[in-house]
Amino acid sequence: MDTFTKLTGTAAPLDLINIDTDMIIPKQFLKTIKRSGLGKNLFDEMRYDQNGEELPGFILNQPAYRSAEILIAGDNFGCGSSREHAPWALLDFGIRCVIAPSFADIFYSNCFKNGILPIVLPQDQVDALMEDARKGSNARITVDLESQTVSTVDGQSFSFEVDAFKRHCLMNGLDDIGLSLEKVASIDAFEQQATTSRPWV
Repeated sequence: MDTFTKLTGTAAPLDLINIDTDMIIPKQFLKTIKRSGLGKNLFDEMRYDQNGEELPGFILNQPAYRSAEILIAGDNFGCGSSREHAPWALLDFGIRCVIAPSFADIFYSNCFKNGILPIVLPQDQVDALMEDARKGSNARITVDLESQTVSTVDGQSFSFEVDAFKRHCLMNGLDDIGLSLEKVASIDAFEQQATTSRPWV
């Protein structure tokens, strides 16, 4: 998993509440267990018409936001089913950070496990970032996980809080497997001791 320390990028404003995981990645794309290739189907039903043509009105289809790395969204982002494909699709598109007033618990946890930083901010601060994001690709936002701040080009700065353990994992690029590998020496020592003391096992 890639590390996340500081990110400066274009933020796309998606001013909708209750964006559920089926909107993020519809159920017909859940057949794969690969984490790659899902970005093209991110927000599929909002991005494309029935013929697979892009809908020009959707924010991520607009030239200014095609390379967005940050998403500013409404309340209760990631609600619905607990599919891990949702953060996979966001990450594969290029989204490394989602900022919203609240997230569904399982989606929030899955983001950290997949290298995405979900940031909870009060509604008025999200509104300010949403308005700033509407300026287009020139209005870039900086997310600093070490200082736990979100800053805009014009000098606005907002503080956020992240659980210390989740912050450590993101800053060091540690998913569940990575955390286990940190303990390889202890695991090997335990297995060697267990083999010596209980050779019949």
